[in-house]
Amino acid sequence: MKKRVLITGATGFVGYHLIEAALADHLEVYINVRKSSVVSHLKKFDINYVELDFESIYQLRQNIDEYKYDYIIHAAATTKAKNREYYFHINATYTRNLAVASSLSTHKIEKFVFLSSLAARGPITNDQQNRANPVTNYGRSKALAETYLNQILGLPLIVFRPTAVYGPREKDIFILIKGINSGFELHAGAQEQQLSFIYVTDLAKVMIKSLFSELTDKTYHISDGQVYSKFSLAAYVRKALNKRPFVLKVPMPVIKGLAWTLEKTLGFFDQVPALNMDKINEITALNWTCNIDQIQKDLGFVPHYQLESGLNETIAWYKENKWL
Repeated sequence: MKKRVLITGATGFVGYHLIEAALADHLEVYINVRKSSVVSHLKKFDINYVELDFESIYQLRQNIDEYKYDYIIHAAATTKAKNREYYFHINATYTRNLAVASSLSTHKIEKFVFLSSLAARGPITNDQQNRANPVTNYGRSKALAETYLNQILGLPLIVFRPTAVYGPREKDIFILIKGINSGFELHAGAQEQQLSFIYVTDLAKVMIKSLFSELTDKTYHISDGQVYSKFSLAAYVRKALNKRPFVLKVPMPVIKGLAWTLEKTLGFFDQVPALNMDKINEITALNWTCNIDQIQKDLGFVPHYQLESGLNETIAWYKENKWL
């Protein structure tokens, strides 16, 4: 009999690839959907749909008891929210509710895997190599979720903190790619940064692999193991597209002013722009690298993609699927 896995957030970018990886490892996949969820891109998959009420620990526990999942991967989250409270409610409280329901269920799961973010640790500074220092409300909400999970006794927990994730179906880095394809390459300021990336299929595969391990109570940082400059991403995109775009380095005061204006203006319509004041804290941090020795040791993680090869495959997918 196949093992069952519940994947939340499966209609999103990383979730799609988690479904692919789970099916490749012969798991019976259940995903959480809402009435408003777009699922047309998932029709090719042989998967099951459930609707969860993250506000209710009781309902979540009922669902777990009914479907008897062997594993839960909680990847659902919001990356843009109008305020700190909304981030915390969706990303931290909902995570806690699902984990508490799992711990109270009469059916005991074998693994609870949480997709966190390097933002929960924050950027590295000279005097803070290891101590958590989240600089965005998104990062703080993920850090709080981790704190909640670590307080639940007996939860068979593994936490993954990926750096910037890219690949087919990703929409944020795609903005830069689309711009370069159109002939414009914009950068926020000229200051150098140290960045890291992880290709989505590498992330999804190691997360699924962790389900079958004996490991619990572990938190893993994950990237492709390399360190890139601020301008590496654009350089590889230019090469893959064979483009020579107009390059504009916009001064940070201008970027901050634009972010403030967009945030205030769209706020009247209850919308959150991609460029906002919280995002400024992220794009001005100097060091977003991480050490992957532990995940390599424990799970035998070997990244199959570096940034250039991953972008080549990603851009080919965008073209094939008419995104570019």
